[in-house]
Amino acid sequence: MICCCTKGAGAGRFFSHFAKRFRKRYEKHGFDQTQKQMIEGLERVGFKDASLLEIGCGVGFLHQSLLEMGASSATGIELSDTMLDEARKRAQEHGLETRTDYHMGDFVSMGDTLPSADITLMDRVICCYPDADAMVHRSLEKTGRAYVLTIPRNLWYIRLGMAALNFMLLLVRSEFRGYIHNPELIDHWIIQKNYTRQYENTTAVWLTRVYVTG
Repeated sequence: MICCCTKGAGAGRFFSHFAKRFRKRYEKHGFDQTQKQMIEGLERVGFKDASLLEIGCGVGFLHQSLLEMGASSATGIELSDTMLDEARKRAQEHGLETRTDYHMGDFVSMGDTLPSADITLMDRVICCYPDADAMVHRSLEKTGRAYVLTIPRNLWYIRLGMAALNFMLLLVRSEFRGYIHNPELIDHWIIQKNYTRQYENTTAVWLTRVYVTG
């Protein structure tokens, strides 16, 4: 996961604790519900032979699975070094090391050094990022065809849960914080850039959307 400010180091440390656990969970159970929705949306708009950019790529399960399903190459951006270690290890084990490229750091500040891609993926990333405007507009600049994201739904019980999470993080002196950004404002930003929404689905907490340009 990424953060655009000094709290980014806190986010990196926070998610580093879960790297091995995340990998084991994916290997045992496969896609979680939001990722299943992302795949469903991508199947509607097409991803075969597409290059991928996954921001907040974690242990790499999503984009590596898409490579195995027909995408051509993937670039992963992540703030946690241990997450990237697991992603590289899994890529090597699955014969994907020549089709994957990983970078550690703040996506917004390092975006100029990164390649563009046909499809950008952000699975539960914007909620870890204080400046949604910068994240969305910077990532759209790197997107050639399809833009896929999951974000928290803007509902009272989710806002209450996020406030409780942030309070607990404060008590344990973690610098990481979660954020709930307005989904309709994000939708407006994307549509302003000549994208149309092709897919939408929800869980009790998450909203998944897939957009296509042109």
